Amino acid sequence: MYDQIREDTLFIMLYAAVTMLSLIACFYLLFRRSNAIAPDVTPPIRLRRWTAAFFAAFTLNHIWYMPIFFLSSREAIMMTDLIGGLLDFMTVFPLMIALLIVMLQDRRRPLWPVAVMVAPLIVGNALSVATHSYDYLPIGYCYFLLMCICLIIYMVCALRQYGRWLRDNYADLEHKEVWQSFVVLAIVLLVFVVYALINENSIYIYVMLVMNALLICYLLWRVETLSDLSISQPLPVDEDTGQTTRDSIGPKLKQYCEEQQLYLQHDISLSQLAKAIGTNRLYLSQYFSSLGTNYNVYINDLRINHFVSLYQEALASNRSFTAQQLANESGYRSYSTFRHAFKMRMGQNVRDWMNDMVQK
Repeated sequence: MYDQIREDTLFIMLYAAVTMLSLIACFYLLFRRSNAIAPDVTPPIRLRRWTAAFFAAFTLNHIWYMPIFFLSSREAIMMTDLIGGLLDFMTVFPLMIALLIVMLQDRRRPLWPVAVMVAPLIVGNALSVATHSYDYLPIGYCYFLLMCICLIIYMVCALRQYGRWLRDNYADLEHKEVWQSFVVLAIVLLVFVVYALINENSIYIYVMLVMNALLICYLLWRVETLSDLSISQPLPVDEDTGQTTRDSIGPKLKQYCEEQQLYLQHDISLSQLAKAIGTNRLYLSQYFSSLGTNYNVYINDLRINHFVSLYQEALASNRSFTAQQLANESGYRSYSTFRHAFKMRMGQNVRDWMNDMVQK
C-alpha cells in the first residue's frame, strides 16, 4: 500500500490538506475569542478547549505518519506505523471519547474511565512496538470492537438522560442537541472502524481522508453552534430595585404568567416565558432549579390547577363538558400529555378523580 502512496501525488496533497485543515481548526478554537460560524451563539469554553486538544493531537499524529510515505525500508515503515498506532490510542481516540462526554452539559461526567477504557489498547500497541510485530493487533481489534459496543451502550443511556434534562429545563430545544450527538458518535466510530479494517485497496485510503475532513468540519461546526447551557453563571442585579434576577423572577412569574394566564398558551416554551417576564432562559431555569423544580413541572401545576377550577365551575353550573375539552382550555394540545401530567400531579388518572369529585 505504501508503495502506491509514494507514487500517488494526489493522495499526498490531500493528506497534507487534511492535516493543515486540522491545524487551522485547532488555532481557530484556541485563539479566536468570538464565534465566526454562529455569532449569536456562545459555545461552552470547556468543549472548545477539548476540541482544540483533539485537533492538535490529530495534526501531530498526521505529521508523524508523513515520513512513512517516503520510507523504503519495511522495518522502518512497520515501526513508524506501530508507533503511530500507539500514539493514536494514547491521544486521538481518548480525546474523541472525552469530546462526546463533554458535549453533554447536564452535569460534569468523570473522564478518568476513558483512560481505563483505552489502557488495554495502549498496552497491546506498546507490546507490538517492543516486539516489532503485528501479532498483537488482531487481539487489539477484538477489544476495540468490544469497546465500541460498550461505548455505544453508554452513550445511548447518557443521551437519554441528557434528553430528559433538556426537556425539563430547556423545552424550546426539544431533541436537537441530542440527535446531533448521535451523529458525532456515528461519524467517530465509522472513522475508527475504517481505520482498523483498512486494507490494500487504494480506495480505502481516500475514503479515510474524506471521513477525516468531514469529521474536522463537522466537529468545528458542532462546537460553535452548540449553546452553552451551563447554569453556573452569576445572576445580574436589577439597577432599579437592587434585586438579583432570582429575587425578581418570582413576582414577575406571578404577575405575567399566573395572573395573565400565559400558561394557557399551547406549546409555550421556557424561552418564550423568559422573554415575557424580561429575563432569559438561563436565569429562569436557574430560578426553577433553586426551588427544587423545573419549567415543565411549574407549567403543568398551573394547568392542572386551572383544569380543576374549570371542572368545579362546570359541575356547579351543570354545564356539559368533556375532560378533553377542559384539558384543551387548560393549555394542553395533546390529551395524552394531559393525562400523564394529571396522574403525576394528582396521583390518579382523570376518570377516577372525576368520579371521586362527583361522589363528594
